[in-house]
Amino acid sequence: MEGIYQHFREEEYPFIDQILEITMQVTDEYTPKLTDFLDPRQRFIVQTIIGGYDNIEVAFSGGTPFTERKRALIYPDYYTPEDEDFNLTLFHIRYPVKFTTLSHQKILGTLMSLGIKRDIFGDIVNLGDEWQFFADAEMENYILNQLDKIGKVNIMLEKWPLDEALQVEQVWTGEMITASSLRLDSIIANALHLSRQKVKQMIQAKLVKVNWKVIENPDFECEEEDILSVRGYGRMKLMQIHGRTKKDKIRMDIGFLK
Repeated sequence: MEGIYQHFREEEYPFIDQILEITMQVTDEYTPKLTDFLDPRQRFIVQTIIGGYDNIEVAFSGGTPFTERKRALIYPDYYTPEDEDFNLTLFHIRYPVKFTTLSHQKILGTLMSLGIKRDIFGDIVNLGDEWQFFADAEMENYILNQLDKIGKVNIMLEKWPLDEALQVEQVWTGEMITASSLRLDSIIANALHLSRQKVKQMIQAKLVKVNWKVIENPDFECEEEDILSVRGYGRMKLMQIHGRTKKDKIRMDIGFLK
């Protein structure tokens, strides 16, 4: 599997090594292994790696079919995955809805302030005034004991059955664009109809993320399944890269999150 590295970014090599190590454990011990929560790009990498093995398979779950962040269960082909294998806990947030509001950013910031790594909890889901989030079940007691406020808002955290999770589907609208390259500034400029100069300034001002990480280099090379977020403009996904046009532009499908 050494040739796998040539298909991915250098900064993704440690994650590839991690998945290869887990896969070798599954092969040697012939027993399933579970990962932390993965973003869509990481899941793409996992699927690519597992596709190179004949007797190993992978399944994903993040609590509902619509969650973006999911855990991967890598398992030998004799095994049949069950929901319990993904070790998920669903938390429902009780708060005074008549007097205050919550936001994804506030909840995420509070969880991170508890010293919790981002990859041990999944999606933060919202429907109307209701808020829920998924986490690694091994952190259940710690979270219940530590989380009683979000910002300045007093809350009560409840563990709910997974079948009572909010079913919120993300809707992406697709559009084909052309760009001179796969550079981050080029893709955003063409997708949002902005000047390259303005996009460069936004990137350098730390207003742009790729796969939830701030990217400050305008020449960062994007890949399929990358999630791009631009503050003030929302999120986009590089869904598929096609061939080149007669004018040597790259055709690609971009999804915009509604």
